[in-house]
Amino acid sequence: MIDSRIIKFFRRHHVLTIATAVGDEPWCANCFYTYLEEENSLVFTTDQDTRHGKEFLVNPLVAGSVVLETMVIGKIRGIQFQGTISEPEGELLQKAKWAYLKKFPPAALMNTHLWVVKLTMIKMTDNRLGFGKKLIWLR
Repeated sequence: MIDSRIIKFFRRHHVLTIATAVGDEPWCANCFYTYLEEENSLVFTTDQDTRHGKEFLVNPLVAGSVVLETMVIGKIRGIQFQGTISEPEGELLQKAKWAYLKKFPPAALMNTHLWVVKLTMIKMTDNRLGFGKKLIWLR
């Protein structure tokens, strides 16, 4: 079971960094996201012709992070994650689209291409619980 503090953190934030690796070339990009709790997945949009969009199709294993920006060491919080990315279809596509547009209504005016990261590992650092305190979840 995923710690409720992880779920709350994902819900309260909206920008992730997603990292890909193809061959010997790593890459990362920042995207707006929403969290699907039932699926333990992150939903975001990016075109297939971006570098990271092309790389998702070559290697679906991704890593990323969601962080709280702060200069106060005692308030540092953030999540690092790993997962498998795919283009949602059927019921998952409808659910992902509804959740994404609910969080980001202006996206309805754009031609959005949705992606879903099925999370396989989550590591949350929360210094409010003690310096360097980690919450770990593995699928």
